[in-house]
This record gives sequence, structure tokens and C-alpha cells, in this order.
Amino acid sequence: MMQLFHSTSQQCSKVTTETYSTSFSSAIKLLHKDLRKPIYNIYGFVRFADEIVDTFHNFDKQQLLAEFKTETYHAIDRGISLNPVLHSFQLTVNAYKIERNLVDAFFKSMEWDLSKAAYDAEGYAAYIYGSAEVVGLMCLYVFCEGDRQLYEQLKPAAQSLGAAFQKVNFLRDVKADYQQLNRTYFPNMDFKNFTTAMKLQIEKEIAEDFAKAYQGILQLPVKARFGVYVAYKYYLSLFRKIKKVQPAKILEQRIRIPNYSKAFILAKAGIRTQFNIL
Repeated sequence: MMQLFHSTSQQCSKVTTETYSTSFSSAIKLLHKDLRKPIYNIYGFVRFADEIVDTFHNFDKQQLLAEFKTETYHAIDRGISLNPVLHSFQLTVNAYKIERNLVDAFFKSMEWDLSKAAYDAEGYAAYIYGSAEVVGLMCLYVFCEGDRQLYEQLKPAAQSLGAAFQKVNFLRDVKADYQQLNRTYFPNMDFKNFTTAMKLQIEKEIAEDFAKAYQGILQLPVKARFGVYVAYKYYLSLFRKIKKVQPAKILEQRIRIPNYSKAFILAKAGIRTQFNIL
């Protein structure tokens, strides 16, 4: 009967992923079936924490996050939680022996979202690491399936991919972060006077992250490569669309990739994979 509880909990994480992110859920479905559940489990956990700090404005977010953090560690230590998303997350953490310091860094960044409105260069790097790079590293544990040498080899590229995704999200969500949540993640950026030079500086940094990440994707195990490549192409397409937008427009609208474009990206990626020309 315990297997039924495991299965039900993991289904909750899958539903969470599919509800909150069509892009990530569609990419996860392209992974080998052995990898899908643990990646859903990671995303469900991350999504719930994000919701606490970004959405639950009528509640004591600090208390909610503190309780969620405590429950997360209890779940990992006990090997069980009555919160299905945390139960499924601990299954993945314990099965793949994901390092506790990655979870620590993630919560540190989430806690900063409740208290920090702006970042200097050092704080920005630390926030990116905790909010995005460690998520990429958690997923890499799953992709490498216990091959520690391969994990260490691909670790920098996984961090770059997580960083690229997060920075694209920051640019896409400037309007909500700056105007609604009063947050400015990019250091030394004045969004009251956001110039082309400022935008180009951010874009150069993101492009470098994407380039480093791509080299790592090529070295991923076959089980993971196609799904990660499609997620990479989704975000690269979004990034290219953002690059075409004038700085002032970034603060007026949220850039999106329509479903028909995602379908085209998927089809093209499938053809390139079939002919081994990623």
C-alpha cells in the first residue's frame, strides 16, 4: 500500500508541473520514462516554494516559507511527508542522494525574495545560484543516475543552463517583479531609465550562459538529452524574441512564445535529433 501513497504523491507533483508550466511539462515528457517522475518531483517542490514568496500576499509568507522549509527537511530525514509534493520530493532527494547543501541554497534565495528588493553583483550571483543553478544540479543528479564522475563533469554546464533560464525569466517578468513585487534582480540597473546599453549588457551575459549550457547538453546521457535540448530551445527562442523588444516595452508587456511556435521548435528539434545534428 505504501507504493500507492508514493504514486499518488508523485501524481500531485506532475499535476503541479503541468498546471504551472506547459513548457517544462512538455519537455519533461520528452525525457526517458525513467527520469520523468523524479524531475516532476523536483519541479513540484520548487513551484510550491515560488508560490509562497510570489503569490500568497494575503498570508504571512515568512511563516509559510519557514514551515515549508522545516517540513521539507523533516520529509527528507524521515523518508515520508503527508504533504504529497514534499513526499515526492524527498523520494527523489533520497533515491539520488542529492546533496543537502543544494536544498539549503534554494531556501536561502527564497528567503531573500521576502526581504531583499535589490542586489549587488555578489548578491545577484548568490541568488541566481540558489534559485536556479541548484535546481539544474538537482536535475543533473537524476540525469546522471548515480554516475558521480559525469555529474562533476557536467556541473558547470548545468549551472549555466539554470542561470540562463532564470535570467530570461527576470527579463520577461521585469514588469511584475519591478512594478508589483518591488524587486530588482539585475545589479546596477535603473528600470526607471532602462536603456539599450543596459539591456544589451544583460543579454550578453545570458548569451554566454546559453553557449556554455549547450556544450553540456551535447554530453548528457541519451535518456536526458532530447528533453533538456527542447527546454533549452524553448528558452533560447524566448530570449531571441526578448532581444527584439525595445527596452521601454519590457516594462509594458510580458513576452511569450505561442503554442504553435513551441510545436515548431519541438518538430525541428526532433528532426535534428534524428539526424544527430544537435
